[in-house]
Amino acid sequence: MMCRTAQNPERPEGDQEATDVAFSTLLEDTAEELYESAPCGYLSTLMDGTIAKINQTLLDWLGLTREAVVGRKRFTDLLTVGGKLYHETHFAPLLRMQGKISEIALELKASGGRRLPVLVTSTVKTSSDGEPMLIRTTVFDARQRRAYETELLRERQVAEEARRQAEADRERLREALTVLQQSLLPDTLPAVPGMEAASYYHTASIDRLGGDFYDLFPLDDRRWAFFLGDVCGKGPQAAAVTSLTRYTLRAAALLDADPAAALNTLNTVLHERFSGGDPRYCTAIVGVMEPGATTGTTDVRIASGGHPPALVLRAGGRADYLPTPGGLLVGILPDPHFTSAETTLGPGDTLLLYTDGLTEARTGTPRELYGEDALRAFAADHTHGGPQELITALTGLLDGFGEGLDDDTALLALGIPQPLPVTRSAN
Repeated sequence: MMCRTAQNPERPEGDQEATDVAFSTLLEDTAEELYESAPCGYLSTLMDGTIAKINQTLLDWLGLTREAVVGRKRFTDLLTVGGKLYHETHFAPLLRMQGKISEIALELKASGGRRLPVLVTSTVKTSSDGEPMLIRTTVFDARQRRAYETELLRERQVAEEARRQAEADRERLREALTVLQQSLLPDTLPAVPGMEAASYYHTASIDRLGGDFYDLFPLDDRRWAFFLGDVCGKGPQAAAVTSLTRYTLRAAALLDADPAAALNTLNTVLHERFSGGDPRYCTAIVGVMEPGATTGTTDVRIASGGHPPALVLRAGGRADYLPTPGGLLVGILPDPHFTSAETTLGPGDTLLLYTDGLTEARTGTPRELYGEDALRAFAADHTHGGPQELITALTGLLDGFGEGLDDDTALLALGIPQPLPVTRSAN
């Protein structure tokens, strides 16, 4: 019976041995070929760094010959000055401690003064008794990665410059909006004989023009007109309506001192101009002050066009709203009906006008409207300080709302100061 080998039962033993030898030789040749032409660089160094073996791929990258490298150069000789410094201070110490270090970025010196960015992985090979024998290093070409990182850095710099430019543009826009917003309000309130006036404007967003407005101006040598309101919407269009509204009310009040007549004039202007596809309207409260029949008092007549009611703070410690019934939004209907309400301010009394940003602020958890009742209670605690102290207290209240205050708010307070106490002479 003929004997067959285990590797190939159909082939004679002599033939099988020849095949095994040929196959081993083929494997050896293939391994060496793979080492030499691998897509990455390989080199082996002695423990002092002397290069004992290097593949053709790495030699081609560097533009060097094997004879010029093997046994003649150390690994650090292939590095740039910066790479050599990093190798000596970081790479080599870590390799000695850990036995392996992976994907460290270095730069190699190539022919022609070129720099070759690479990623290096090194492993210390030891003998059977644990003694270090040599260092095997794999070198990956990082030129594409460096190019990607450079492009990424460039794009990042471009984006950063664009961000800085956008921030600068935004700052210039803010400055322009601030100037425009200020142009819609009086620079300062005029001094009214026998009275005190104070105002405040809170801007909810520095990036958007608000539509709140107020004004105080003389009609003649005895009477003073005032108004406060809120145009619907935000931005340049609202600002245009605000400007139109403010100057229309000033002109209308100078022609006819009746507050209801001024509102009717404003309604006609807004309705005629904006009754098409882009309706614009506002709320407003208009008033006229005139010295009263009693010395030290002032008579006030007010008309409202859909605006929150004025709040009257009395020197005795009370705060009550002044009803202005029948007031519709200004600019909605062609022929609305506005009526007036009257009151008299005495020494220590204050009249407060405000826009709905104050009463519609969100407070508490869950968020609820601040509301007119809370405002009246707050005002009742500040009836003894006069207009300026009231506005200062309200400014602190608005600041306390934080993110709950998301709308612009205008405040205007008018009052008669308390008479100074009379001091008697000791004689």
